[in-house]
Amino acid sequence: MTDLSTLTLGLAISVAVVLILKGLLSPANENPPLPPGPKGLPLAGNLNDLPKPGVLEAHHWLKHKDLYGPISSVTVMGQTLVIINDAQLAFELLEKRSVKHSSRPRQIFAGEMLGWENSLGLSQYNDRFRTYRKNMSRIIGSKTAAAQYNTLQEAEVGHFLLHVLDNPDDLVNQIRKEAGAVILKIAYGYTADPFKDDVLVSMAGDAMDKFARAGVPGAFIVDMMPFLRYLPDWVPGTGWKRTARQWAAELNDVTEKPYAFVKHQIAQGKDDNSFLSRLLEAGDSTPEEKFTNKWSAMSLYTAGADTTVSALACFFLAMSTSPDVQRKAQEEIDRVIGDDRLPTLVDRPSLPYIDAIVKEVLRWHPVAPMGLPHTSTADDVCEGYFIPKGSMLFANVWHFTHDPEVYDEPMSFKPERFLPSEGKELPPDPHTFVFGFGRRICPGRILADNALYLNIAQSLAVFAITKDDQMVQPEIQFTPGVVSHPEPFKATIKPRSLHHGKLIRSIEQVYPWEESDAGILESMSS
Repeated sequence: MTDLSTLTLGLAISVAVVLILKGLLSPANENPPLPPGPKGLPLAGNLNDLPKPGVLEAHHWLKHKDLYGPISSVTVMGQTLVIINDAQLAFELLEKRSVKHSSRPRQIFAGEMLGWENSLGLSQYNDRFRTYRKNMSRIIGSKTAAAQYNTLQEAEVGHFLLHVLDNPDDLVNQIRKEAGAVILKIAYGYTADPFKDDVLVSMAGDAMDKFARAGVPGAFIVDMMPFLRYLPDWVPGTGWKRTARQWAAELNDVTEKPYAFVKHQIAQGKDDNSFLSRLLEAGDSTPEEKFTNKWSAMSLYTAGADTTVSALACFFLAMSTSPDVQRKAQEEIDRVIGDDRLPTLVDRPSLPYIDAIVKEVLRWHPVAPMGLPHTSTADDVCEGYFIPKGSMLFANVWHFTHDPEVYDEPMSFKPERFLPSEGKELPPDPHTFVFGFGRRICPGRILADNALYLNIAQSLAVFAITKDDQMVQPEIQFTPGVVSHPEPFKATIKPRSLHHGKLIRSIEQVYPWEESDAGILESMSS
């Protein structure tokens, strides 16, 4: 018998003993049944019923709705996963009953081994979580508070237009650079390098790519068998331990380096009122204050960058396949704004079709199709089914925004669905789904929505976006993971006219390029 086979047999016996003891020691089960689901195997439960690699998780779990109804469950190694395929049930459990369902599951690989448990997104529902939320709500949590960053966001969108004008074939990288530049400026007062890959932008993007893979339940076996983390590295099949150490070190850099940069700038008298500097002003003397300040800023920085990249990539993909939508949007901009300036946030109420496009981008492909799982901190009963304490609850946000009973032709990109029409009831605004639920709703949603609107409005004002000349129709596919992106696609992006090209060039006079802070960061590391 091989070492790996011996290990597998030993693990199976260990799990069997634990489950048998649990059953013997538990009181008689007088609870209602769990939500329905596929029959599991002895010991492993529904391990084989988890999404396979390469499959969009939301599509996999949607099959449960036809098979088992709006709420279903699977059990893997004793852990109950509850799948919610009904928007009203999601609001009932995650909003109205948020006192019971607002924590996060214990994720061994992503949370404990990498360190993401320290971030707002994976933090347990405790005093530290409430401090994170308070920090963000105070500085960016209202429209008035977020408005202080309007000019900064408009400047970076303008720089994005310049980059796309000069290098339209590198679209997604330009989106990533702009999203990173905006959030780094807001979070840390850091000016990213505008003309080459910036170290902090790259670090954040890489960290979020890895989080998207690590945060999927079942992606790493240690999440189902936590005791495996204590096996020595020489045991066959434990290569994920080395991966965890490498990714944890990278996440530590993402957290520590920009924090040190802000401390350095303050010491040099160069404080520029960033999110973190304002937290430091309020207090940074105790270990807990240092910790929560550091991770509050890091949570804003990493999550804000990656979700914006996904949404904007979806927008450009949609425009390359929807010429009629683009034409209507540009007609509205030309009529309301003219062609001598760019739309701003102040113009948004006067551009209802552009606003409808923003909503449709969020609906067409939510950036987090299954969101992040909630965890129950108390037993509950829903629709006659038992939800035990410790259950992981997954809301299928992708289905909520593609339910054919709610959204007509859900796979089509149709902003008109959000415009008032006589005799027609408007469908739900996807903002109510895509930014999370209850006490876990995204605290940076106002900044994110402003960024999406500005990029969409200004890109449509000056660019003609079409499918690649060599393709009949771009293939529309999306990556699996916690945050989902369009698979690589090609689009042709050109100025709408010579005049629009000159309008883009004029941005350099309105918002001149700033000197990068990358050199300061490098000098601090040497």
